[in-house]
Amino acid sequence: MDNNKIKVLINLPEGFYRCEKLAPVFKRIEQRSIIRKTSHNTPEDIMEDLKWAEAVIMWSWPELSDDMIEECPHLRYVGQINSSKPTAKVLLKKEIALSEARHAWSPAVAEMALTLMLTGLRKVSDFHMAMRQGTEAWIEDFPMDIDPLERQLTGRRVGIVGFGRIGQRLAELLQPFNTTLRAYDPYLPQEIAKSYHATLVDKKELFENSEIIVLCAANTREAEKLVGREEIASIQKNGLLVNVGRASLVDMEALTERLQSEELFAMLDVFDKEPLEKDSPLRTLKNAWLTPHKAGGIMASVERALTMLMDDFEATLEGKERKYSITSAMLNCLSD
Repeated sequence: MDNNKIKVLINLPEGFYRCEKLAPVFKRIEQRSIIRKTSHNTPEDIMEDLKWAEAVIMWSWPELSDDMIEECPHLRYVGQINSSKPTAKVLLKKEIALSEARHAWSPAVAEMALTLMLTGLRKVSDFHMAMRQGTEAWIEDFPMDIDPLERQLTGRRVGIVGFGRIGQRLAELLQPFNTTLRAYDPYLPQEIAKSYHATLVDKKELFENSEIIVLCAANTREAEKLVGREEIASIQKNGLLVNVGRASLVDMEALTERLQSEELFAMLDVFDKEPLEKDSPLRTLKNAWLTPHKAGGIMASVERALTMLMDDFEATLEGKERKYSITSAMLNCLSD
């Protein structure tokens, strides 16, 4: 055993260790560490390995408490793919370096949001399924056969709810489309919105004046039911609502009712219950396009998340500044 190597506990779902694409990332950390690879889900299961570790790389569970960390006197670094507010508070109080890779998902989520916007406006998936089934309709009486609800994105009024990394990347992707961009984010300085060619507005103005609304706010207690019955009712007729954030942001009952009235279109990647119930009314609505929580879940996101945590782990060992550290000022953006 090399006494100069730091003891690192990697606690991730078992599939991470079987994935060949991730092998180079693990090999990188093995060069300067003694590693234990585990897949613990509960505090009781993880405690013995946690007490052994000087550094931990994990997702967000099990949540780390004061009592647990008291038994880990050698712990100096925790890297999490996602951090919760309670865990972050504990680690910051104990002055244990904490890094988070939540933003690793942002590029893929932003691209998915753009994909869903274009799909909803141009009805791409509907055309694809009709072609597969041999039921497609070809233009015979041009332009009378054109569906007026098949629209272009260019020049549309777009509202983004939650203007963090996902919203900002989406704003960059939207620039060639010359959209009128509004953003709602109570934590965002106006100058940041302006740097992305967006106007920071209140929630009422955004919902009433946007043709397309994209939800990508953080999953916090304050954001629960951020889009309630009033906001859903205020979306203009034939507007498009895209949710790549969390289902908890939306009053799903009110949204389903508005969709059933056929006055609204929705592109939904997240749901109150996942997997979505087989008998969910959402499955029957032609004006609702559904994807199974796939926005960020591509291999590039996973590789990016682990690489971010490895970068900060090495920075900690070398006494350098970490790029992805969590500070007390960021707690309001973390999940409860």
